[in-house]
Amino acid sequence: MAELEKENELTSDEQANVLIGVGGMTCAACVGRVERAICALDGVSKVFVNIATEKAAVTFDKSKVRQHQINEAIKKAGYTVIEDGVSAAEKREEQKRKELKAMWTKLIVSACFALPLLYVAMVPMLPFAMPFSHALHTLMEKYPLAYALIQLALVVPSVCVGYKFYTVGYKALFSKSPNMDSLIAVGTSAAIIFSIYSTVLIAMGDGSRVHSLYFESAAVIITLILLGKSLEAVSKGKTGAAIKKLMGLAPKTAIVIIGDEEKEIPITEVCVGDIIVVKPGSKVPVDGIVVEGETSIDESMLTGESIPVRKRSGDKVFAASINTNGSIKFRAERVGGDTALAQIIRLVEEAQGSKAPIAKIADTVSGIFVPTVCLIALVSALAWLFGTGLDVEFALTIFISVLVIACPCALGLATPTAIMVGTGLGAEHGILIKSGEALETAHKITTVVLDKTGTVTCGKPTVTDINTFGDMDSNEMLALCASAEKQSEHPLAVAIVDYASAKVEIPHCDSFEALAGRGIKAEVSGKQILVGNALLMSEFGIAGGADERVASLADEGKTPMLVAVDGVLCGIIAVADVVKETSAKAIARLHEMGIEVVMLTGDNQKTANAIAKQVGVSKVIAEVLPSDKSEVVKRLMAEGKTVAMVGDGINDAPALAVSDVGIAIGSGTDVAIESADIVLVHSDLMDVSAAITLSKKTMRTIKQNLFWAFGYNTVGIPVAAGLLHLFGGPLLSPMIGAAAMSFSSVSVLLNALRLRKSKL
Repeated sequence: MAELEKENELTSDEQANVLIGVGGMTCAACVGRVERAICALDGVSKVFVNIATEKAAVTFDKSKVRQHQINEAIKKAGYTVIEDGVSAAEKREEQKRKELKAMWTKLIVSACFALPLLYVAMVPMLPFAMPFSHALHTLMEKYPLAYALIQLALVVPSVCVGYKFYTVGYKALFSKSPNMDSLIAVGTSAAIIFSIYSTVLIAMGDGSRVHSLYFESAAVIITLILLGKSLEAVSKGKTGAAIKKLMGLAPKTAIVIIGDEEKEIPITEVCVGDIIVVKPGSKVPVDGIVVEGETSIDESMLTGESIPVRKRSGDKVFAASINTNGSIKFRAERVGGDTALAQIIRLVEEAQGSKAPIAKIADTVSGIFVPTVCLIALVSALAWLFGTGLDVEFALTIFISVLVIACPCALGLATPTAIMVGTGLGAEHGILIKSGEALETAHKITTVVLDKTGTVTCGKPTVTDINTFGDMDSNEMLALCASAEKQSEHPLAVAIVDYASAKVEIPHCDSFEALAGRGIKAEVSGKQILVGNALLMSEFGIAGGADERVASLADEGKTPMLVAVDGVLCGIIAVADVVKETSAKAIARLHEMGIEVVMLTGDNQKTANAIAKQVGVSKVIAEVLPSDKSEVVKRLMAEGKTVAMVGDGINDAPALAVSDVGIAIGSGTDVAIESADIVLVHSDLMDVSAAITLSKKTMRTIKQNLFWAFGYNTVGIPVAAGLLHLFGGPLLSPMIGAAAMSFSSVSVLLNALRLRKSKL
């Protein structure tokens, strides 16, 4: 009864409700233990623990107890707190780091044994002298068994660290869905088994079999595949880094009013309903509604727009946005995983996790190729064994020859070598392609979605127009205005000062006052200067007369600022985010390629339409939030279009991640760059069409490689199966088959290198 009275005494401002993840519960007794541990804290009025969802719903008096104390009580009871936000992301990041470290360790171990093995196996075969050539040749000729056993010992570590190729590859093969791992497993197994068979024959006295050892082929193939997978893992790991940087945008602490005092507490302790103080230059810690004060907030991390937004009582503020000038108090409305920033993070995580990987062409090929080769090898061996009455050794030679000559080196190299050369060519042109999937997909792009600010435009306010009235000289007005604005940190003020610095001498400012939401008032060289909007001019009783010109500039997507000197309106200075020089040409080029172009922006419709008209974009979607951007991209993809998203800001990250190909501007934020598949280093939209052209040429090269690899196997496999021998011709030995296999790999590699001469 006393606890019920205590609950009724609490005001809504004192109460807080949180949902805490609890791990380690197994039964109803666990639920009771957790509830008792939390209820024991002074200030907790209600607890409900759900074992199915592993959540504890807690209502408490935040003036007496905070969430970290509740978390500690859960831990002391013997259970774990399942955390959202930064700590959870850091744990996932740590797990990825461990996996990547293990992968690199495997690669290093394999390489440390594969390279000496390759040297031992190949040097005695070379017609020219190399270090230890004589010793190795002598070992091979006089002690063939020792030579074979050395190679066997060196191949074992590579096979051990690459064991997953065999477990996954054979499992896929036996489940009738073979993939690249199946190709690797079958090919390297054939080389190893035949080499072990040759070693046994050497031990039985047949020294000529020393030329039929292919241990090095298996070790080198495993090492190269491990290298490719390690590099792929590094690229995929960028996603975790992007999430971590997004988490780092939010401040770690907040200044909360508790009682009559301002206290700085950890961000995790902030509850819905808390009154938070944000001082000039500080970041907003959580989402909320302003209850006191006026200021301008830089929300570029959310909207991508560089011009701060005026905020006063009743307006919403968002976590990680920056308070530029005034001091405000606001009531926390969304905390933890409910903030707009957390939603962006969640969207990026979901998009990265759900993006369907594009099936490699070689994987598709292997689905038919691997079982076919195995069947041919088996049928050929059995046919020679039972059909001709020849011995088991002959049949085994046929079986191994087919597998060796069909070893998937050429097929395995067809895709990665072309992609490697293609990505290298892209890098030379300032187009960084992070994955083979992105390069494969880019040639199918049908729609390019462009962010506006920082992508189509420069992303930085610049003075575009200076109009004067009466006798006022434009340079004099610019100098007076710049002197006043020099005291402000507002992006529009910075634009005016930067522009004036290169044209006029800026006098000293005697006094300065920022008037939130209206503009500034200053005294320069004994003159009173006002710079701001029509509301400011009206406040000081200054007659208008420039309304038509102000409206015209606004229609062009510019921000006009009225300038008054000593109570007389003397001119207008307009500032805008100007279009990049190459944007119109780049968009025209995409249209020539038959690609639809859409502009997607968080800016207002009027400004967006003005920019779109300048660059030749007919379809504009404006005033969208980050989550809306990703939804627009998803909608376009649902219509059957292959969509590339081009952006530069944090607000573009979800859309970049969810699109078929995310393309980031090199001058953009780290989060955007790491969420994207392709990065344009030169920040030039012309490189979008160049990236698509590169993808088309790379895909053509891959198809050529696969054609030649198939052509080689079409000829080689029947010969290895003994077709010529059946008609009196020679039997293809596994050694010759291995040489032919190597030649096919070289031809594929040379064809891929031709791509380097392509022009984008």
